[in-house]
Amino acid sequence: MALLAEHSVTASPERRVVEVYDADAYLGDEATMAAAEAQVVAGNGHHLYLLSLQADIEVRVTVRLWDAPPEPPAEAEGHVPVSIDSVTGILVVNQLALGPAGEMTLPRPGVYEGYAWWAGRAAASAYHDDILRRIDETWTPELILQAWDRCPADERYVLDLAFLRESETDDDDDG
Repeated sequence: MALLAEHSVTASPERRVVEVYDADAYLGDEATMAAAEAQVVAGNGHHLYLLSLQADIEVRVTVRLWDAPPEPPAEAEGHVPVSIDSVTGILVVNQLALGPAGEMTLPRPGVYEGYAWWAGRAAASAYHDDILRRIDETWTPELILQAWDRCPADERYVLDLAFLRESETDDDDDG
């Protein structure tokens, strides 16, 4: 197994969600969002939702491309199989209100599959909840932001993917 490419960004999980999608994908899929509530990461083919347990502390999203995806590591809190079809060859990591956190150009367009896994999710949530319990009228917005920045947990989501096949073409566009 050889690592072919890797790209990481930090993203704000506003409303507890970070998205990864093909640059030309249609956004907004309530059924897939509901599936992410149950399994942490869920997709609809062109779009993945990554669901954090908190909405204020930045998370790290890493996309790694392999010649064959490895098994999730032992330190993973959980994992699910994923597939994403990138007809443009560009994956966007998006923050709901803030917009794109970054994008990755794939070696070639097509369908990629493998695993999504995560670590630090529970610890970041516990820290977040502890800070929320301690906030009182003496806390300024600046102090709260500093507390989020000092989170000792590194909440991260990793997509370990490998090229599977070319994207299917949509012949209906021919008129």
